[in-house]
Amino acid sequence: MDHTHPPHRMPELHSTESAVSVLCALAERRGLPVSVEHAIGADESSRRTAAGAFAVTDEDGSLPHEALLEIPATGSTADGGGAPLTPKISIQLFEEGDAHLTVDGVTFHDLPREATPAFLEAVFDRRAHLKRTWYPPFCRLVVALDDELSYREVVPMAYGGLSRWMNSLPG
Repeated sequence: MDHTHPPHRMPELHSTESAVSVLCALAERRGLPVSVEHAIGADESSRRTAAGAFAVTDEDGSLPHEALLEIPATGSTADGGGAPLTPKISIQLFEEGDAHLTVDGVTFHDLPREATPAFLEAVFDRRAHLKRTWYPPFCRLVVALDDELSYREVVPMAYGGLSRWMNSLPG
């Protein structure tokens, strides 16, 4: 049986809207609900706090577009049946081509927008694991897109420790 994973695919996502479409389709294929909020215009964008009064476009005439996608956590039943356990995920897409992905309270900052579909696939395919040290006590969530590319972030243990999904990961 082949346990190799296909290499991460980095599709060309030229806009926030194209990324939203791809990510929504990916979640829907897995049977997961997605909620999407759009922020369109310089007056709505989180990174355009210096936009003048009634300014909708940037100085170059472009219309900035950001989006926030949220996928709620799902859990399996006590006997192990039902849908597999998935984490709560939020994805904030920015006009500049980067994204912040939060997986059960652990935020991965400044990922390339093109990496978000592969990242989501890796989480859903359980290609994530915990790297722990006992002294000093430390825990890091590692999401492997393939053998060559992975993203790592510290798990904040001060706010309740590990989620149910993280406890199900290999460590």
